Amino acid sequence: MESIDALACLNALAQEHRLTLFRLLVQAGEEGMAVGELAAATGLAGATLTNHLHVLRRAGLVGDERRGRVIQCRANYLQMNDLLGFLTESCCAGSATAGCVPASTCRPTRRK
Repeated sequence: MESIDALACLNALAQEHRLTLFRLLVQAGEEGMAVGELAAATGLAGATLTNHLHVLRRAGLVGDERRGRVIQCRANYLQMNDLLGFLTESCCAGSATAGCVPASTCRPTRRK
């Protein structure tokens, strides 16, 4: 990941509602959540929710797909893991003996 991409991701996550939305989508797993479910979970108005999702999409952190009349949103785990790797790639100068372990990658699971 390039610095400019990391900055876009960090900027997108540097807002309370967007961070909440992203965390909900990460927790939802590979199935993601419908926009209506996100609205119900956060209490955000439609236009506000849409704007926050657009910022997350532009940063590559969220993707969506239309299923009939429903828009299903998902966290982009690859982008999230790339960001975590970028942030931790030089952790403790790469010394495993210093007690610093780089972030592991997240593998999404299906919601039950």
